[in-house]
Amino acid sequence: MRKWVREVLHALEDGTPAELVAVTEASGSTPRGAGALMAVFPNGRALGTIGGGNVEYEAQQLAAELLERGGCALRRFYFVQGDDLGMVCGGDVTVRFQYLPAGDARVIAVLRDLMEASAGDLDTWLVLNLQEDAAVMGTADRNGPRHLDGPPEDLSALLQNRPALSGSWLTVPMVRAGRVYIFGGGHVSRALVPAAAAAGFRPVVYDDRPEFAGAALFPQAESVLTGDFTDIGRQIALTADDYVVIMTPGHQADYEVLTQTLRSGVKYLGCIGSKKKLALCRERLLAAGFTAEEYARVHAPIGLPIGAETPEEIAVSVTAQLIAVRAGLPEA
Repeated sequence: MRKWVREVLHALEDGTPAELVAVTEASGSTPRGAGALMAVFPNGRALGTIGGGNVEYEAQQLAAELLERGGCALRRFYFVQGDDLGMVCGGDVTVRFQYLPAGDARVIAVLRDLMEASAGDLDTWLVLNLQEDAAVMGTADRNGPRHLDGPPEDLSALLQNRPALSGSWLTVPMVRAGRVYIFGGGHVSRALVPAAAAAGFRPVVYDDRPEFAGAALFPQAESVLTGDFTDIGRQIALTADDYVVIMTPGHQADYEVLTQTLRSGVKYLGCIGSKKKLALCRERLLAAGFTAEEYARVHAPIGLPIGAETPEEIAVSVTAQLIAVRAGLPEA
């Protein structure tokens, strides 16, 4: 999302307007849900996606027409078998089209705010007012709204883990607090970092072996740290928004990291390994005074059960589980 915001911001700053296309509501079976964003520029280039297929094509065509006259609109597209759009999903989406004028000071301020927020560690939302005749937007975090005149009274209730709609106001989570701390820099971690980063997570890799903790090995990681597994607190301060993935080279290092993270209150704690290795870790932790209830928080074996075997497949499995936890799915 940072790349999307940056490119739209640069376009407006360079004198190029854009049409913001946002899915505000979705029902039934649809490719993308509420909060999907796309920007269309005068040269026909589209940035982002609202689901692909003919619905996106029709949306791009309408966006181009509205862009020429600086217009806004609200349209509903139906996914019905045999319809003119050729889509068979069986649902419908409501799409908001908002004209973003080149050089608009308020819109530019909002996008700059999102860029700054993306470099921090605070949940931040894009807030859109879906009026027919204007592009009204701002940002918000738990401390309140910014760049908004007359924000909705129920704004705090709209700051959810997913896009939320109330009346004419739509909130879209753009920056999510927390990082994915990956302990161990082996083959699976090298596959996991790009997969997690592509899904909007911020991976941090930690290993006690300098040759496995080189920044060049993890170009998509936010940072790569080298340190002793027995003292991760020297460089890392875990929060309730963080995710911990343990993929160290051996059960002793797994045990050391688990003793420091089991009671940290992180959002997710997973440990890779065979049933035998995980059973050994559990026995040692229970003997050390941890409870069975505390160990039950550990996702072990790690990842969703999709029959993953290769590092790349395991990375997909783990990333999928991280997504499910982030989305608040109880079965994750």
